[in-house]
Amino acid sequence: MALTRPTRRPAVKKAFATPVHHSENELEIPKHQLAEHGVPIDTAYELISNELLLDGHSRLNLATFVTTWMPSTAAKLMADTADKNMIDKDEYPQTAELEERCVNIVADLWHAPEEEQATGCSTTGSSEAVMLSGMALKWRWRARLQKAGKPSDRPNLVMGSNVQVCWEKFCRYWDVEARYVPVEGDRYHLGAAEAVALCDENTIGVVVILGSTFDGSYEPVKEVAGLLDDLQSEHGLDVPVHVDAASGGFVAPFIQPDLEWDFRIPRVQSINASGHKYGLVYPGVGWAVWRNKEALPEELIFNVNYLGGNMPTFTLNFSRPGSEVIAQYLMFMSLGREGYTRVMQYAQDVAMRISSGVAEMGPYRLLSDGGELPVFAFTLKPEVENYTVFDVSDRLRMRGWLVPAYTFPANLEELSVLRVVVRAGMTLDMADMLLEHLRDATEFLESLDAPLASLQEHNQAFAH
Repeated sequence: MALTRPTRRPAVKKAFATPVHHSENELEIPKHQLAEHGVPIDTAYELISNELLLDGHSRLNLATFVTTWMPSTAAKLMADTADKNMIDKDEYPQTAELEERCVNIVADLWHAPEEEQATGCSTTGSSEAVMLSGMALKWRWRARLQKAGKPSDRPNLVMGSNVQVCWEKFCRYWDVEARYVPVEGDRYHLGAAEAVALCDENTIGVVVILGSTFDGSYEPVKEVAGLLDDLQSEHGLDVPVHVDAASGGFVAPFIQPDLEWDFRIPRVQSINASGHKYGLVYPGVGWAVWRNKEALPEELIFNVNYLGGNMPTFTLNFSRPGSEVIAQYLMFMSLGREGYTRVMQYAQDVAMRISSGVAEMGPYRLLSDGGELPVFAFTLKPEVENYTVFDVSDRLRMRGWLVPAYTFPANLEELSVLRVVVRAGMTLDMADMLLEHLRDATEFLESLDAPLASLQEHNQAFAH
């Protein structure tokens, strides 16, 4: 049963098909239990399509980092290959070959040293990649302490309080203490000195994010690694770095190529990214890469032979479609380095066009401008009292734009912001339309004589 509340419906609701879709004048189909008899598939298609009209338009969804537009050829290839099971590498050897090519492309993109023989795998997304990477950190740490004859029952992981929830899940599911560097003042993500100060011999690693979901900013990977080098020199603590490049892993290599954040830094042991974010593929595909075999403990890898051949596997899932991996290779092949650079630069140009327009509007203050990820966050100036960012979000939603409003983590809970994520498919024309609609919404809200009570009471416009 899906994790929804309530889990049982109080009454049986029914869908009604019209005579246009069915030969009879009335056809009732229960919604929350199987009907005794099915309906023609075209009828079912029409009923479901009608319900989905109530969803927001994905191209206008500026809340999600996930790809909402691909070329029609890519969608066709995904449909053609949806029946291929990614785990059946012996039955679908060419799909497995494309996965291996993608891992090599990604490792090369992240400057994995050839002599260290990087290893990696595809995943269902960055959440699974995070779990796998965190497990590798924990297993390496545990083996090191056990070899030294020390207790290994109190692992901890250091990260910023702005991490995505998948890291909180990892710590809870794998019994690791989460040590958070709080955001504070004008620092909206992890600070290097603050992170290293939390490290001790039980620290399995430090997570550094290349592209915070809160404001699109890059955390200081090189600075963290440098301070951890100093920590090892002074105290003998060898703490590895994992880079969560869920979004930035497919942005920085193309439009910030000189930024050192990846395997060029020796202390970086593993990196994850989402192919279904700025990798430009529909959900869900992610990538995890370790700089060498030592970074991925052998005991985490299973070998199975009941699918027709001996196959090593390191996954939390098992069966999943191969179509997303195939689509990733298609995008790599069709765009190349120049194409990805062009797409990412255009996305950043669009983001900065919008952010500069927002900055020119009187009530708003930028927290970021899209100069790192093509993502930016903004808030209301302190003198604005009659409305909130949640009201702004609600007004934009009336025009179809899904712009999330939310509060920052502990220490900055009083900071409420709006965030705009620009992805492939968002054009300069659309940017100008968004700015026009934001001006209209702002003018309306500025004209109010008193606060809008409804959203003030609920203090949210999105379940974010």
